[in-house]
Amino acid sequence: MIRMNVRVARWLAGALLAATGPTFAQHYVITNVATTLSSAEVREAFLGEKQFAGGTKLVPVDSLTGQEEFLAKFLAMDRTKYAAVWTKKAFREGLVQPPQKSGDNEVLEFVRRTPGAVGYVGTAPSGVNVVQKY
Repeated sequence: MIRMNVRVARWLAGALLAATGPTFAQHYVITNVATTLSSAEVREAFLGEKQFAGGTKLVPVDSLTGQEEFLAKFLAMDRTKYAAVWTKKAFREGLVQPPQKSGDNEVLEFVRRTPGAVGYVGTAPSGVNVVQKY
């Protein structure tokens, strides 16, 4: 009887997980086609530690709709810590926090037309380099 209840419980847990299971939405870190960066270099660009790739000025751009997930999954920090990093950079080095675009379409268009641009989107991009999926 107990053996049967364990089997039923496992089956129910599996069925519940399948019905409400996690969604694994893909997100993409992207650069302008003329810019090639590693994941580590993208991280450095978003933290103001890397400003040039070759002779091209890097232009990171944030997305209002995807920023929280990007910060958590790619930079391993939250908005408060990210803002603090940029506040320090502004006072110590005169750097400005990356501009924010309203969503994927604006980020994608900005990255396509801006040499040195680097950003992130939640939809499969075209016309840009994909650095990493997360």
